[in-house]
Amino acid sequence: MEPFYLVVFGALASLVAALELTQTTKDRIHTSSAFHSFKNNYLLVYSLMMAGDWLQGPYVYYLYSQYGFGKGEIGHLFIAGFGSSMLFGTVVGSLGDKKGRKRASVTYCITYILSCITKHSPQYKVLMLGRVLGGIATSLLFSAFESWLVAEHNKRGFDQQWLSITFAKAIFLGNGLMAILSGLFGNVLVDSLKLGPVAPFDAASCFLVIGMIIILSTWTENYGDPSESKDLVTQFKGAAAAIAADEKITLLGAIQSLFEGSMYTFVFLWTPALSPNDEDIPHGFIFATFMLSSMLGSSVASRLLAHQSRRPESYMQTVFMISSVSLLLPVVTNLLVAPSNKKGGSISYSGCIQLIGFCIFEACVGIFWPSIMKMRSQYIPEEARSTIMNFFRIPLNIFVCVALYNVNAFPMTVMFGMCSAFLFVASLLQRRLMLIAEIHKSRSQEWLKMEEMDSEAVPLNG
Repeated sequence: MEPFYLVVFGALASLVAALELTQTTKDRIHTSSAFHSFKNNYLLVYSLMMAGDWLQGPYVYYLYSQYGFGKGEIGHLFIAGFGSSMLFGTVVGSLGDKKGRKRASVTYCITYILSCITKHSPQYKVLMLGRVLGGIATSLLFSAFESWLVAEHNKRGFDQQWLSITFAKAIFLGNGLMAILSGLFGNVLVDSLKLGPVAPFDAASCFLVIGMIIILSTWTENYGDPSESKDLVTQFKGAAAAIAADEKITLLGAIQSLFEGSMYTFVFLWTPALSPNDEDIPHGFIFATFMLSSMLGSSVASRLLAHQSRRPESYMQTVFMISSVSLLLPVVTNLLVAPSNKKGGSISYSGCIQLIGFCIFEACVGIFWPSIMKMRSQYIPEEARSTIMNFFRIPLNIFVCVALYNVNAFPMTVMFGMCSAFLFVASLLQRRLMLIAEIHKSRSQEWLKMEEMDSEAVPLNG
C-alpha cells in the first residue's frame, strides 16, 4: 500500500484521538447517572443496529455479481431498494407513531433479518424481494430509533441539551467506529476465513437478533399519536399540514433531502472518481479512512453542541459551504490537471487531491448527522415525528433513483457539480432557517417580557 494512504489515515486518527482526549469541562455537559445508563443502553442498541447495516454494504454488489448478474440488473436491484423505501417504507415507518416506536424498531430487526436470508438465493426474484425488504428496513432505521429516543428522553424528564450528547456519540460509534469494525470483520469472514460473500449477511443477522433481544427486554413503548380514531391517511394529512404550516419544518426537510441526496450520490461516484483509468486503489482502506473522517466530524459536533451559544442553525451554514467546495474539487481538478491516459498503476495526483477533499466531505457528514438530529428534535412535533421524518425521505429516494438510473448518462464532473450546487442551496436554506428561528425566539422573549410586566403591574383603581 502506498504511503499516501497511510499518512492520510494516520493524520485523521491523530486528530480524532486529540479531540477525544483533550476535551475539557467546558466541552462536556454534566449529566445524571440515570441519563448515563439510559444513553449507554441506546448506544449499545444503535451500534448493533448499525453493525447489522454496515456489514452488508460492501458485499451487496459483489454478491450479486457472483451470482452472475450484470451491471444493469444490479442497478435495477438497487433502484428497487430505494423505491421500496420511498413507497412501502414511508407507510411502515409512519406506523411507528401510531403503533409504537419500540414495535417499529423490532420490525426493523425482523425485516432486515428476512432481507439477509434472501441473499442465500441466486434467484433474481428472491433477491428483488430482499431489496424491497431492505428498503423498508432502511426507512425504519432512520426514523423509528431516533423517534423512540427523543420521546423517551423527554418522558424521563432529562434536560433537552443532553440529547446532543446521545446524538453525537451515536454517530461516532454507529456511523464511524462500527463501520470500520464491520468492514474489517467482513473482510475476515470473506477473505481470511473463505466463508463466501453471504457470510457478512449471516453475521449481520446475528447482530440484529442480539439488538432485538435487548430492545424487547429493556425498552418501554412510546407513541406519537396512538388515537384509534385516526387512520393512516388522516395521519399523513396531519403530517403534511404540519410541514406546510411551519416553514422551519419545510426548510429542514429540504435541507436534509439536498444533503443526503448528494451524500448517497457521492457513494456511487467516489470509486470511479479516484480510479478513472482503473488505477489500483485499496477500496476497503479508503472506506475505513472515510469513516474515520466521519468520526472526526462527530467529535467536532459534540464540542459544538456542548455549548448552547453554538447553535446548529448557525454553524451548519459553514459546514454546507465547505461540503459544497469539497465536492467541487473533481470538477476543478478535471479543468486544471491534465488527465492521464495511462491504464492501471497507482492513484494519480488529481486523485490524491480529490481523496483529501472527499475526507473533508465525510467529516462534514459526521457533523451533519448529530446536528440535523438536534434540529429535528426541536422543530418536528412529537405526535407525527416518524411520519414527518419519512416524508423527508421521499424526495431523497426519488433523487437517488433518478441519479442511479442516469449515472452513465452524464459525465462524472456534471454529477459532482450538481451535488456541489445542491449543497450550496442547502447552505442558503440553512441561513433562512436560522433567521426564522431567531425571529421566533425574539418574539417568544417579547411575549414573556409582556406577560411578566402584566403580572407585575399594579391596578390603577387598586
